[in-house]
Amino acid sequence: MIFVKRQESIRLLRLAVVLLTSVRTMAWAQEWPRFRGPNGSGVSTVKVLPTEWTESDYRWQIDLPGVGHSSPVVRGDLLVTTCGLETDGTRIILGIDATTGKQRWRTEFAATTHGRHKLNSLASATPAIDERGIYTCWATQESFRVIALDHRGREKWQADLGPFKGGHGDGVSPIVYKELVVVPKEHQGDSEIFALDRSTGKIVWRVARNSRSTWATPCVFGAHGKVELIFVNYEHGITSLNPSDGKLNWEADVFDKRHTESTIGSPVIAGDLVLGGSGYLSVRQEVIAIRPRADDRPNLERVYCLDRGAPLCTTPLVVGNLLFLWADEGIVTCADAQTGKVHWKKRVGGTFYASPVAAAGHIYNISADGTVVVLAADKQYRLVSRMELGESSHSTPAIAHGAMYLRTFTKLFAIGTPGSGPAGP
Repeated sequence: MIFVKRQESIRLLRLAVVLLTSVRTMAWAQEWPRFRGPNGSGVSTVKVLPTEWTESDYRWQIDLPGVGHSSPVVRGDLLVTTCGLETDGTRIILGIDATTGKQRWRTEFAATTHGRHKLNSLASATPAIDERGIYTCWATQESFRVIALDHRGREKWQADLGPFKGGHGDGVSPIVYKELVVVPKEHQGDSEIFALDRSTGKIVWRVARNSRSTWATPCVFGAHGKVELIFVNYEHGITSLNPSDGKLNWEADVFDKRHTESTIGSPVIAGDLVLGGSGYLSVRQEVIAIRPRADDRPNLERVYCLDRGAPLCTTPLVVGNLLFLWADEGIVTCADAQTGKVHWKKRVGGTFYASPVAAAGHIYNISADGTVVVLAADKQYRLVSRMELGESSHSTPAIAHGAMYLRTFTKLFAIGTPGSGPAGP
């Protein structure tokens, strides 16, 4: 009898742990804490989201005080986005009530204007947000600056990571992992990856990189009982670093070295696979999947390479067992995420610099002319709708608590019904 009671107690304890973990996972997945949401996946657990709407259906829409390509991030009922003033280079961070669209606070930082690619902006990096604060970055020729604010928009710390060299400008976004703010600084100068203490901004570790300008935002991989930070660029390929000290776990030099490429789209995870892309316009774009083994370096398996219809600027999307590649020129490919076998490939039209996101069985992406294209997240191709925002956009949508937030160069829209998420930060 004692044994039975003990077994029942153990069973109940395990069930409680599972339920608690599930609740925490669902709450975290409902947030949109960084570029492309949870771990950069672009996938939300929202069950209902509009696929068609009129202007009267917007929950709210607001004008932004400057121009930018960054995406919104959301925690609780706080939405944060950034923009820049083309006149003098001032960077602006905005705290907005995600339910009403009303501005809570506005924090400005003096900076300078500088040369950049015509498709870039002064505010292209998407912030990261956690329970303690907001973290963002931008670069000028004089400095690469990382800023931390609290949830009321008050500055906590600044870190200057040195000059930034590159005619195309910056755009990489920071991520938060436990006590670290991780920021790649890969440019035409001495490149490094930095891990900063999220409370103080002090450098915890830094890793030199043999790389040029790269705009890919890292993600986290944990298939073998340990956590790894994943980075992608053309020179190194796909890299895994230990988050505690920055030491190299493994590296797969997988990209075509017969010509020069650039890495803009970010890495994503598909089960036990890591996917990374690289390419160059009019030459070759490629998305490559590798399977790291438990014993690391000697056993990196290259599983497949997709080089037809692969994107340059946009990030791949994995929904269940399906992989979607949304090429810059408006060609969408659906493939098996584990094997790379192509199910369909269709031209949806338009030019895309934003990356696709998924929720409630659908995929959403915004074209450069401001058209939201909605597809079924399915093995069979189905165009669901095209919705016009009325202004150009390079910004990836954000989804949180039953709503989707769409950003154009100077406007921000909310569509959908707010769900029952956390009360606030």
